[in-house]
Amino acid sequence: MIDWQNPKYIDLPDLRMAVFEAGEKRDDMPSLVLCHGWPELAYSWRKVVPILVEAGLHVIVPEQRGYGMTGKAQSDAGDESGVPLYDMAHLTDDLVHLLNALNIEKAVFTGHDWGGFIIWQMPFHHPDRTAGLIGVNTPYIPRLSDDPIKLMRQVYGDDFYIAKFQEYGHAEAVFDADPARLLRMLYRKSGSTEGTALPNESWQRLEFINMLKDDEDEWPGAPLLEAADFQYYLDGFKRAGFRGGINWYRNFTRNWQLSEGSEQKIAHPSLMICAADDRVLPPSMAEGMPAYVDDLETHIIEDCGHWTQNEQPDTLGRLMTDWMLRRFG
Repeated sequence: MIDWQNPKYIDLPDLRMAVFEAGEKRDDMPSLVLCHGWPELAYSWRKVVPILVEAGLHVIVPEQRGYGMTGKAQSDAGDESGVPLYDMAHLTDDLVHLLNALNIEKAVFTGHDWGGFIIWQMPFHHPDRTAGLIGVNTPYIPRLSDDPIKLMRQVYGDDFYIAKFQEYGHAEAVFDADPARLLRMLYRKSGSTEGTALPNESWQRLEFINMLKDDEDEWPGAPLLEAADFQYYLDGFKRAGFRGGINWYRNFTRNWQLSEGSEQKIAHPSLMICAADDRVLPPSMAEGMPAYVDDLETHIIEDCGHWTQNEQPDTLGRLMTDWMLRRFG
């Protein structure tokens, strides 16, 4: 269906994007754009795409700015000056430029992890190009009252991974030195959030750099990926490195500043799919969404941690196709 080794390359403004596509475009049904998170690739959707296509849907899966076969923005000099090229305006603009290149007027944007943060901003940046929204694990979070990095430091401390990512050059140097170790540590099926013991407080506080220092035998949970899949991810991060994706995190403050005064209401049809055992983005984070999203349907997938496309692809694909066919069929 998709040859994940051979994407189609599309020239966008300041970016040569690797894109995978499956299914046929339809006049009576919007296309689906599937957005990955960190540290992920378009390949993260490999088990979900066949389910969507079998239901008659047209699917577009971009390798996003800074990742894998797409790599960095063309104007990115490879130093700290390139950080603003990965802000929310650029990331959402990429998706619209992609639609333009494929001659598509509107799409349903689906995002997991960081991809979820992007798709929930599409109604504010590009409302006329957005037919609907599907959040996977990542809920819509309204604009905070203060700089999000400042608030994260207050709650989680300076070693919390997002706070640590703000130091330019440090985290990517650690991860690029041994990408396999980072991916082995993160891509694990943890089981129930109540039933899995964590080695120490660094795991509870999500201090990735400190977590990497622990003995691998003490890491909780079991490896999630099969050997061939793990190798694909490893090759992708060896190809592009971690800097581009981490630069997305370095724009939390910038995105917050630029969003001042924006109306925090979403009218587009929206589906929120939570994972019961996600420690990073638990279902409780989505409980406030009805106050901001007028047309919302929510589901929780049981026995599922953070990596929903890998852990429960059949359930995820079924929920997505059922909603698409009911709302747009």
